[in-house]
Amino acid sequence: MTAVQPHLKARALKSSSRRPAKELCSECGLCDTYYIHYVKTACAFLNQQVAELEAQAHGRSRNLEHPDDWYFGVHQQMVAARKTDPIPGAQWTGIVSSIAIQMLNRGQVEGVVCVQNTDTDRFQPQPILARTPEEILAARVNKPTLSPNLSVLEQIEQSGMKRLLVIGVGCQIQALRAVEQQLGLEKLYVLGTPCVDNVTRAGLQKFLETTSRSPETVVHYEFMQDFRVHFKHEDGSVETVPFFGLKTNQLKDVFAPSCMTCFDYVNSLADLVVGYMGAPFGWQWIVVRNQRGQEMLDLVQDQLETQPVVSQGDRRQAVQQSIPAYDQGVTLPMWAARLMGVVIEKIGPKGLEYARFSIDSHFTRNYLYVKRHYPEKLAAHVPDYAQRIVSQYKLPE
Repeated sequence: MTAVQPHLKARALKSSSRRPAKELCSECGLCDTYYIHYVKTACAFLNQQVAELEAQAHGRSRNLEHPDDWYFGVHQQMVAARKTDPIPGAQWTGIVSSIAIQMLNRGQVEGVVCVQNTDTDRFQPQPILARTPEEILAARVNKPTLSPNLSVLEQIEQSGMKRLLVIGVGCQIQALRAVEQQLGLEKLYVLGTPCVDNVTRAGLQKFLETTSRSPETVVHYEFMQDFRVHFKHEDGSVETVPFFGLKTNQLKDVFAPSCMTCFDYVNSLADLVVGYMGAPFGWQWIVVRNQRGQEMLDLVQDQLETQPVVSQGDRRQAVQQSIPAYDQGVTLPMWAARLMGVVIEKIGPKGLEYARFSIDSHFTRNYLYVKRHYPEKLAAHVPDYAQRIVSQYKLPE
């Protein structure tokens, strides 16, 4: 039996507004295509299979005897980097866009799956199959909302493309890896970004209105290593808000349930990951997971300034204190939040230890969320590496 028959069968399901993962659907886009036939095995929220897919993508799964594998996944190297000649308008210096453009220009791929925004809303994602550098550049800047990147999979098959680059986040990439053999590609490259706490467009609006002094002028934002949220505005100004000053009591329910049940912050199944959380402030953290990832990094190596990753401080006390604070929706007065932010920035975790702080904080929170809302899924849904991370802390009931 060929793969065509399941595709045809799935077309009848496409029109249904009901997603198999229900409220846990991350809107990755798979269910918007005829590959919905594979969703029960492909969806990260229906079938957790990180270890098996790591072995498929990287030749091995994580070594649970090594804590760095718990945290950062399978990797050949990690480095901090930034472009010597940044791309104007990029959220960082434009490493992701530069890699994608180089792969296209050199003919290593025929198309790039990336995300632009709609004409009417700078934060509303619009996945595209880019075929030109201009289309890739139009996709620069993160879209901090749930995005159906995989909705373009049908276009890939119909186009006849055989060499493809996909840029995406963890839940999208797990589904992609699960159907990779069905795509008919000769070569697939996956460039990932770390991802945590996405929201719907309405949820994003609530976050901006609750947190920023001028929500209508925010161009992009990021939770940074200095324990502050950095908002960049249309006039080029940067507004910072300390983590500890966020109105947690108003924002606890704004994040998507899929993000509250996710344990793949570091995008384990991508070939190459470009983010910020394991690097010094102002630099990007690059994780090479396999030879395809190294190929991608090599294309822009001469455009980068690099330095080794470092790890300083001890995250554990800060994580333990943050667990009940988040659980109880504690919000500090802004003066106290700013003071705490200054102190922790000076003495708190840095580099890879900051990355561990962020992973620990989110994994403990998400573990509690799954335990309380989906207790029947707890054992099968939480990967072994995440269970080891969470077991380092005392959790409330």
